[in-house]
Amino acid sequence: MPGAKTKPSPVLLPRQQVAQIAELSGVQAAFTWFRRHEEELCRWQMEFASIPAPPFGESKRAAWLKKRFNDVGLSRITIDEQGNVIGFRPGADSAQPLLAVAAHMDTVFPAGTPIDIRREGARLLGPGISDNASGVAALLATAAALDAVSLRHQAGFVFIGTVGEEGEGDLRGMRHIFSAAPFRAHIGATLVVDGAGTETIVNHALGSRRFEIILRGKGGHSWSDFGEPNPLVALAKVVAEFYQTDVARTGKKKSAYNVGVFQSGTSVNSIPQSATARVDLRSEAQEEIDRLEEALRATVNSTVNSNGQPKTLACEIKKIGERPAAELDAGARIVQIARAVDAHLDIRSRLHCSSTDANIPLALGQEAISIGAGGAGGGAHTLEEWYEPAGRDLALQRILLILLALAGVEDRTQ
Repeated sequence: MPGAKTKPSPVLLPRQQVAQIAELSGVQAAFTWFRRHEEELCRWQMEFASIPAPPFGESKRAAWLKKRFNDVGLSRITIDEQGNVIGFRPGADSAQPLLAVAAHMDTVFPAGTPIDIRREGARLLGPGISDNASGVAALLATAAALDAVSLRHQAGFVFIGTVGEEGEGDLRGMRHIFSAAPFRAHIGATLVVDGAGTETIVNHALGSRRFEIILRGKGGHSWSDFGEPNPLVALAKVVAEFYQTDVARTGKKKSAYNVGVFQSGTSVNSIPQSATARVDLRSEAQEEIDRLEEALRATVNSTVNSNGQPKTLACEIKKIGERPAAELDAGARIVQIARAVDAHLDIRSRLHCSSTDANIPLALGQEAISIGAGGAGGGAHTLEEWYEPAGRDLALQRILLILLALAGVEDRTQ
């Protein structure tokens, strides 16, 4: 009828959108793919975990993942300057921002650590098998299922295996992704897959700041140079005094600190020439990290310059790492989509604070969350780490539905 206005399509609530996507035949086919290929996922996970990936030594894992990305149908696969592995799955609408899905490749274990990956019954065992070989397996499973079924998503996906998530890697892989062209301007939201389980949605980035404290003196013989200032003793006093610093253990300012490395001395009858401690400060609030840093510096200065301490000790405080604290509002679209997916799949999850690759986009004001790869795991960061894949397919359904709900999707078979 001339002049008649077209009635706009109703805007679906997240739970309605998720329910509609979950019923598409292509999505149901992907769910079936997850269940039928569990043994292949275990094989990928064990192969990946068998490759050593000490801090700053992820290149062999990156080469393995690059090949697997090609096997599961991703395109434009590259290893960037930092060592991140990147692969694309184009969307129907190239004008839309990309959706990133990422999992870190590195481990905490130093070079030379025995890597014994094995299977005992239903349990997979060995260092890094859960954190984060399970996350990398989830990336591959998601890409492979999308490649195997007839789904047309609007926004494109970029799959990323990152370096430098653990320890002193200081999130260098994800920092590079969000500082270098073309990604920072073209990623609309980021889903990080880290570790096992489905219990949490990490929307709050736990911040940390790390320091190396070095005290230096003349050193000498324990007998003939007795009385010469001992850097080890002075640094021990620093640690003991700093450990009296009060912190909140609940609420939005929950904080913690730790001295995880203490090194000094060459022999029992020598006064050390230097002593070194590495300190980790953590908080859910950035201002609390600033306060703890001030307290640490004040403690060092007061101890080294105390009246009873001869002024012959040199002091150096070096910052060796920082992860920004940030929080994404619970009303953000990615959070609402994730909660709608969990409601649809009957997953009882909670919003959570943790330190993951998601810290970087969250600190930049971008939408990002971190979730688990399903199954169950334990013994993280130990040689006895384990993973049980039972129920993994539920987490993979979760990952797929979140991505498709964010991207927009059509079913080619309908």
